Amino acid sequence: MITNPHFFFAEVSLDISKREFQSAIDKLESVSEMFSNSYLFHLIYARALKGLHHISLARESLQKSCTIAPGNQIAWKELADLQTSSIAEKTESPSVIFDAVTDELEQLSAALMKFEPVKTSENADPTSILEQKQPFSDDTAIAVPTESLANLFTAQGAYKKAIKIYTLLIQLKPENADQYQGEIDSLLEQL
Repeated sequence: MITNPHFFFAEVSLDISKREFQSAIDKLESVSEMFSNSYLFHLIYARALKGLHHISLARESLQKSCTIAPGNQIAWKELADLQTSSIAEKTESPSVIFDAVTDELEQLSAALMKFEPVKTSENADPTSILEQKQPFSDDTAIAVPTESLANLFTAQGAYKKAIKIYTLLIQLKPENADQYQGEIDSLLEQL
């Protein structure tokens, strides 16, 4: 029974680095049911199979690893490297084996080469800076009245809007009504 999978995989990786591929495979196959959904298991198993030149089995194991963890780039790179090296070996012989992953990548590349983004054109003049700086009208409803917004309006000289905010705040926070009424009286004097 494996108590720490990290140590187990480190031990198997050490066997692979020592080129003891059969020993690594034997250890991995003895626990294959326990780690059937493990990205790392299939990645290391593929490395051991590749060391013994079982390329098609290594490819299958790398594809499982890519399926389990599609976002992890290590298995994808090793699969691409395996495909590239196996295709290079096969081109010397007359028959080349069809590879679905490479074919899919080639089709995707071809589609991306043909892609053209939609061209847009502006059919109206952009809003001028002066118009952008125009405040909204005093009659516009304010969805979220806050003291900060009232202070901002006061600082900008938009006293009517500040008074409107304080009036709304009196309804929302009656406990602060005296403070808000003082602010309203102060603003009315400035109008």
